[in-house]
Amino acid sequence: MEPEKLSLRKYTAIIAILLVLIMTVLDVTIVNVALPVLAQQFDISDSMTVWIVTIYQLLITMLILPLSSVGDLFSYRRTFLTGVAVFTIASVLCAASQSFVMILVARAIQGIGAACVVSVNVALTRLIYPPKVLGRGLALNGMAVASATAAGPTIAGALLSIASWHWLFLINVPFGIAAFWLGKRYLPNNPEVESKSKFDVVSAIENILMFGLLFLAFGGYTGKNDEVKFFVLLGASILVGLFYVCRESHRSAPMLPVDLFRIRLYTLSIITSVCSFIAQMLAMVSLPFILLNSYGFSSIATGLLMTPWPLTTMIISPFAARFVERHNAGVTAAVGMGLFAVGIFAMLFLSAEGISKWGIVWRMAVCGIGYGIFQTPNNIVMVTATPIFRTGGAGGMQSTARLVGQTFGATLVTIIFAVGHGTTYHLVHVCLCISMCFAIIAGVFSVSRRICRSSSPESQIADMS
Repeated sequence: MEPEKLSLRKYTAIIAILLVLIMTVLDVTIVNVALPVLAQQFDISDSMTVWIVTIYQLLITMLILPLSSVGDLFSYRRTFLTGVAVFTIASVLCAASQSFVMILVARAIQGIGAACVVSVNVALTRLIYPPKVLGRGLALNGMAVASATAAGPTIAGALLSIASWHWLFLINVPFGIAAFWLGKRYLPNNPEVESKSKFDVVSAIENILMFGLLFLAFGGYTGKNDEVKFFVLLGASILVGLFYVCRESHRSAPMLPVDLFRIRLYTLSIITSVCSFIAQMLAMVSLPFILLNSYGFSSIATGLLMTPWPLTTMIISPFAARFVERHNAGVTAAVGMGLFAVGIFAMLFLSAEGISKWGIVWRMAVCGIGYGIFQTPNNIVMVTATPIFRTGGAGGMQSTARLVGQTFGATLVTIIFAVGHGTTYHLVHVCLCISMCFAIIAGVFSVSRRICRSSSPESQIADMS
């Protein structure tokens, strides 16, 4: 490997990206823990407090693809730096909030900043890492996300035990300033392209409406007299989506990357990603109920018993990245999803009367190992299947697939618990069975990528246009 590939400049640029990635993930997990404190602080109900988390995720979902387009057309670097600045300033506004409305607005602004970062994160990573070791960069990003997810509740608990809730947001400020300074100095500029399209404002509005309505429909569904609202929002989302897809299908550089779906490898990777995140969320959201309600573990013990999952994912990801540098990524990802399904299958044998902590830990670890083997190879295929000048849109769609899968997975748990009959133990098992089915589907789609033709992404788009 050439010395230039390991330059200090590139390592420093990656540090800037990782810092902000960790910040954006932590601002979901640590705020979740603080919701009871915030409900008391602003004198609001628990259900209203959830909007402090929901508004953040909603803005990210709606803005990822428009901001990815901004990055493709203008600059990934400037989009990233703008996001860091907005996110950091919004963190100060969150800490200074004196009312529920004020913190809600500040969290929405924070979501805009996070969307800027998430939309171009993959594109910047692809520009920094040489193609042969791109998997290591994506694995490092995955490790950062897994670490922040696993450590979030612990960090929140520690901060709340020694300081007020304001510090959950103020902690972002020094890291945001550091990331902005490092990014301004060391992040690369976009590669030169022959011509650039103009930013499509109409498509941006359609995108925001489509994903916003979809997220509100599934994210707000509780199964209790919500059917009319759910179907109205879902129908409106589908209607807007039809106009959106029709408009995008006639554009040379669409915001919703419908042209990239002509690349079979990319399409299979997106489907695989959505199915895998549905499977993951079905299990991760439902399992705490059986640990808390059926087995009687405390909240702290439940959190610790769930930790082996993200922890093993974090440990395995870099090894999976190195492995796929020499082996087929699609097959490797399929093996990982198969192992994940085995872990979920083992969960089905959790006794209704209880089980040892070790019995829970090793099952969680198997799920985490399987997901670690799957995640990085799948991301590598998804990113490298597209032309480099469309990496922003491809990366934005990757994040959108994750959010859509997570939303569907969490909503399925809500629906099963709302309309299902039986004990918590049996309802959790229904969730686990569906999770295992989605994992198997993801594995089948993943292994099918092995037979895709090996022509370049650019030629595949050209052939089918």
